[in-house]
Amino acid sequence: MFLKTHKTASSTVLNMLYRFGEEHDLNFALPLGYQLGYPLPFNAHRVKGYRGVKVVEFNIMANHMRFNKPEVEKVMPDDTFYFSIIREPVAMAESSFAYYKEVAPAFRKAKGLGDFADDPIKYYDPRLRNNHYARNLLWFDFGLDHNANFSVATAQRGETIIRQAFQLILVSEYFDQSMILLRHALCWPLDAVVSFSLNARQQKPSSLGGMSGSWVGKAAAAAGVSVRGGHSQGKPPPDLSLTEEQREKLRQWNALDWHLYTAFNQSFWEEIDRFGRANMEREVALLRARRLDLAQVCLRNGGKPIEAHRIRDKNIRPFQSGFVKILGYELQPGLDNTTRTACLRMIRPEIQYKDVLDAKQFPRVQPVQNQPQSPGLQKVPSGAFFRPDSPRMGQRQGDEEGRTMKEGERDWDGSRLKWSNHTNVRLRKKKVEAI
Repeated sequence: MFLKTHKTASSTVLNMLYRFGEEHDLNFALPLGYQLGYPLPFNAHRVKGYRGVKVVEFNIMANHMRFNKPEVEKVMPDDTFYFSIIREPVAMAESSFAYYKEVAPAFRKAKGLGDFADDPIKYYDPRLRNNHYARNLLWFDFGLDHNANFSVATAQRGETIIRQAFQLILVSEYFDQSMILLRHALCWPLDAVVSFSLNARQQKPSSLGGMSGSWVGKAAAAAGVSVRGGHSQGKPPPDLSLTEEQREKLRQWNALDWHLYTAFNQSFWEEIDRFGRANMEREVALLRARRLDLAQVCLRNGGKPIEAHRIRDKNIRPFQSGFVKILGYELQPGLDNTTRTACLRMIRPEIQYKDVLDAKQFPRVQPVQNQPQSPGLQKVPSGAFFRPDSPRMGQRQGDEEGRTMKEGERDWDGSRLKWSNHTNVRLRKKKVEAI
């Protein structure tokens, strides 16, 4: 179970989970829309296909929610592995202000982030919808009271609650190191955690012409975000400039988040010390080299993200929100079906990917046909083509790279996998229950 926090590189982590689950035919606890009832505390009935406690077996839960463990436990198996990701609060505030400027009333009233930082109380009303984006957003996503007055006792109590619920907390600023810890906790091969940065922003005014398709409208409604055609009402991009004094004021305003970040950043590096600094440096180098290799194979434009309107395939254009452009990728032309399917999974934005998984997990009943089906090529939701009497394109048959690997087996680079001694994970044959 991955708690997908906001503005923490969590979309990239979600993509890895989507890919792994799709490749291994795992069952997702998907939302009825695009979020699991957020910003309300999670309720089990928000999961599509949920029919009661442990009636349906779900393997992966990873969409946005406000964490509520008793309700999560109604959906997920008892041996579920819980993890999440955090980010330095000032960096989070910068990203949140750019993305939610027109959503959070507190941000909308402020001229710029520095203006907000100088006097947050002037703009912040805790009673207004979506103002949770403007204060202690991590604390809120973890299901805690983000408006509580700061005290050391309150902060430590919240930290303890999170430590008791989650086996691993990743750190956005050290994303590659986080992926190495995650892959060893889950005993995954290296390729499972290789990724391209998704939902990255460009600090320029967004141009949303041609982006108001049906899935955009659904996503916007789910997120409480308005989508406008054309230029964002001609408004300039938000001013995110901050003095050091304003940065400190934001840390104080988000003091509960700052406590979480400092505490879990420390335990993160303690975990790396147990793993071994030299081992970590070696694996990070392998991860980065593999990412470069796959970028050369999969991506046009040298692997650099580009503006959404420049992406020819409208089905992989990322959702746009706020006054900054959300970037995406284009695939290299001429890829064979197997390679294209694998590459497409790595760059497919989360809204569209959720729709693909939803269609596969909850297929619509087709009307009975009087005529026999043609034995020719058929299209599947991922965009690949296959014959009914042959394995699906892109599905590995009988090799070790397509499944969860066990301790002692060799990874793609020839190194042997080892278990982390600090995380208990139960794996079942060809199926990961502990996610």
